[in-house]
Amino acid sequence: MQFRELGRSGLKVSVIALGTMTWGQQNSEADGHAQIASALEAGINFIDTAEMYPVPPKAETYGRTEAIIGSWLKQHGGRDRIVLASKAAGPAHTPARPSHVRGGRTRYTKVNLEEALHYSLKRLQTDYLDLYQLHWPDRSTNIFGELGYRHVEDEVTVPILETLSALDGLVKAGKIRHIGLSNESPWGVMQFLHLAEQHGLSRVVSVQNPYSLVNRTYEIGHAEISIREQAGLLAYSPLAFGALSGKYLAGGAPAGARITLFERFARYKGENTERAIYEYVKLFREHGIDPAQGALAYVNSRRFVTSTIIGATSLAQLASNIASVDLVLPGEVLDGIEAIHRRYPNPAP
Repeated sequence: MQFRELGRSGLKVSVIALGTMTWGQQNSEADGHAQIASALEAGINFIDTAEMYPVPPKAETYGRTEAIIGSWLKQHGGRDRIVLASKAAGPAHTPARPSHVRGGRTRYTKVNLEEALHYSLKRLQTDYLDLYQLHWPDRSTNIFGELGYRHVEDEVTVPILETLSALDGLVKAGKIRHIGLSNESPWGVMQFLHLAEQHGLSRVVSVQNPYSLVNRTYEIGHAEISIREQAGLLAYSPLAFGALSGKYLAGGAPAGARITLFERFARYKGENTERAIYEYVKLFREHGIDPAQGALAYVNSRRFVTSTIIGATSLAQLASNIASVDLVLPGEVLDGIEAIHRRYPNPAP
C-alpha cells in the first residue's frame, strides 16, 4: 500500500480508502466487518462514511453504516490503526437530498453540527473522528451532476465563517482532528481556506468530490487549488458506480448492481457515457488490463488526489479494486485515455 499526507495534517492515509455507503443496504453487518478486516490486512488505514449512509438515503436505514463500523470497533478495537472519516448531512435543497436527517436540523450551525457529530460518534463508538466533512454546501449550488449554475438571490444560508468557527470549536474540543469538504465548488473551497487564514481557524485538509474517467471536471477549477493549497481530492465514484468496469455495456443489467437497483444514479448513464466507457474498456482490454483496475489506477496516479475511495459489494471485488494501487499505466494507455477524453469530455459530470 502507498500513503500520502492528508493536507498539511501530518496524517498519512492510504492511497486507497474504504468506502462504506452500501453497508446496511446492499451489504449486511457481517459483510461490512469482513470488508474492514480485508482492507486492514491489505494495508488500508482510511475508512470513509457519513451519517446519512447507506445510499440511497432512507429514514429507515439512516445511520446504519456508521453503526456497522461502530460494532466492528467495539468487537475488535484498534481505533488507533484507522483514520476514520465521516460527514454531516446538509440542508435538503432538492427532493433528491434527504430531509429526514435529524428532523431537518441540517443547516451548518454550531448547534446542528454539535448534534450531528454527537450522534455520529455514538454510532461509531469512538470519542473522536480523524476527519469530519460537510457532505455538501449549506448554500444552493450545482452538485450531484446538476449542469449549470443558477444563482439563488437573497438565499438564507449559514455564513461560511460561522460554520468554520463551529468546526474549529470541535477541533479544539478534541472531538475531531481535521476538517474537510465534500461536493464543494472551487469558490467554496477557497472561501474556507481564506477565512481560516484570516481568522486563525482550522484549515481544510481535503475535498471529497466525484472524479473518474467519465467525470474529470475536478481538473478544471479544483485541481490547482488542491496542489497549491495542499487540500487534496478524496475521489469518490472513481468507477462511476461500477460502470467503468464495463458490466453495464450493451444493455447489461447485472443483478444486485447499483445502477440496476436504483434509478437515482442515472447520472452515470447516457449515450455519450456509454460510448466513452466502451472505448475505455476496449483500450484497457487491448493492453491486458482489467478495466476497473485501469480506471482506478488512472485516478490513483493524479497528483492532486490524496486518496481514491472504493466501494465493493463482495470481497473479491474489494481485493481486485485494492490491487489497482500496484498498477502503473503505460504511456500508450495514458495517451489513449487522453484521446478518448478529447472525443468524449466529461460525459457523466
